[in-house]
Amino acid sequence: MLSYDVIIVGCGPAGIFSAIELVKNIDLNILMLDMGPQLEERRCSAERGPGCVRCNPCYLLTGWGGSGAFSDGKLTLSTEVGGWLDEYIKIDELNRLIEYVDDIYVKFGAPKQLYGTDIGKIEEIERKAALAGLKLIPSRIRHLGTENCSRILSAAKQFLQRRVEIRTSTEVKSLLVENGQVKGVETKGGERLKSKYVVVAPGRVGAEWLTSEAQVNGLKTLTNPVDLGVRVEVPAPVLAELTETLYEPKFIYYSRSFDDMVRTFCMNPSGEVITESYNDIVTVNGQSYAEKKTGNTNFAVLVSTKFTEPFKEPIAYGKYIARLANLLGGGILVQRLGDLEAGRRSTEARLARNLVIPTLKFATPGDLSFILPYRYLEDIKEMLQAMDKVAPGVYSKHTLLYGVEVKFYSSRLELNNNFETKIKNLFAIGDGAGITRGLIQASVSGVVAAREIGRRERCKQ
Repeated sequence: MLSYDVIIVGCGPAGIFSAIELVKNIDLNILMLDMGPQLEERRCSAERGPGCVRCNPCYLLTGWGGSGAFSDGKLTLSTEVGGWLDEYIKIDELNRLIEYVDDIYVKFGAPKQLYGTDIGKIEEIERKAALAGLKLIPSRIRHLGTENCSRILSAAKQFLQRRVEIRTSTEVKSLLVENGQVKGVETKGGERLKSKYVVVAPGRVGAEWLTSEAQVNGLKTLTNPVDLGVRVEVPAPVLAELTETLYEPKFIYYSRSFDDMVRTFCMNPSGEVITESYNDIVTVNGQSYAEKKTGNTNFAVLVSTKFTEPFKEPIAYGKYIARLANLLGGGILVQRLGDLEAGRRSTEARLARNLVIPTLKFATPGDLSFILPYRYLEDIKEMLQAMDKVAPGVYSKHTLLYGVEVKFYSSRLELNNNFETKIKNLFAIGDGAGITRGLIQASVSGVVAAREIGRRERCKQ
């Protein structure tokens, strides 16, 4: 049995930054594992048409760099968004950690430009938002662009590959635990790998696996909310005043009808709508490049629902809705807002004369009211109506709604402030552990776990 000091499961931002922090501070034998391919091998078949063919695993979500490799690449430098690390780390220390990982991104090639620094313009947007019943969460944002994400992740890999062993296309089947202490992992191919420490960072795509492993090993979990909604596409000029100042305006709204929390997520100025595959289902997402521009801006509107007893499977619920969309649309469904208001499905003919031309060419015209519950649709429409008061043109009959967008957050493991589980030397970090939902906080979680491992090892020397 091969033996290591540290095994990191998952090569997304959390796993990568855990490895970076370890090699910078202590000499250890480290193995990184990921179920997906190397960065240069990650090519989505949908780019060549005719659409998503449901690769398993999805090359957009797995492999070196995780889902961040093909994301819009937004580094949100705020303690208020992107996760729940403020429940584990004091705000002052969390701010220092955010600045620390941001500096590393810049050293690996992230652009130096920051959005969200013009206080006067931000205050004016906040005022308009408040009058519309919206809460703006102002944040400094460093936009990488989808094409730059690959370059930065490639630089990180070049830094690490001389210092750690990296195995891609290697899926971990289970954790090896004896007498309350982690001993290593077993791969799907049956190989058992021994390790003093295991850091699990499987990302959202590995959320169900980690929850299953937690149950097998008697670890307590908390149910996170499920975020379910649509991706909205409008002409870029409609949101230009907001995006030029903030890049990604983050709005929160509490619906009149149901008092549900509704939020915007992942705005992509002059970007494009894309698909991603979670095993047997296809969902919608968005991205934008630093250089290549389209005439549209897209963003998600998500309704957050935290289910109560006895229901404990928010991921299963989200997948059920997504499968329904795939069943009716053969993949991703698109509808004009005007058609949704009129109670009719969109058609190819109506889309052809629509002012907003879809950037996702193979989406099927249809009717979202057959997919999303009435409650969700009402919440989404209310949110768009409120946004229209801040950015006139958002609530237009020509606005496109793609369905569905789901964010699968893992059940949150019971962790201490260093992200160690009740199983000794087993750490859980990033989106897959249910404690983050963005690049920056995921990266920070990796640094925190690595520093604790380094501290313990130095104490032994």
